[in-house]
This record gives sequence, C-alpha cells and structure tokens, in this order.
Amino acid sequence: MSNQASSGSTRRSSLGRRNVVLLGAAMVSLTGGYLLLGAGSASAAAVLLVLGYCVLFPLGIAL
Repeated sequence: MSNQASSGSTRRSSLGRRNVVLLGAAMVSLTGGYLLLGAGSASAAAVLLVLGYCVLFPLGIAL
C-alpha cells in the first residue's frame, strides 16, 4: 500500500513537445485574433480565432 507520490518517484507531464508547440501556437493565434478584432479587422480576426479554437487547440490536446 505504498503511495507513488511518497516513494520519491517523479511524475512526468503527459504533454509532449509537439503538444506544447501546438498549444503555444493556438495562444499566439488567439491573441492575434483578439488584437485584430479590437483594431477593427473582423475578417482577419475571424480566421485567426477559428484557427486557434477549432484547429490548433484540438490538435494540441489530441496529438
């Protein structure tokens, strides 16, 4: 009945390098999208927001 946390073993994150890169790209895309939306460029902002929310975030989680 030993607990792994108390036995000194380190716990690794389940996110790999590819996941972190994709999630970072999603954050950049979303930030750019919201900045463009605030500047009044609705069509370019929509493209970046859809790219971030519908493509990059799901890929970052799934892969």
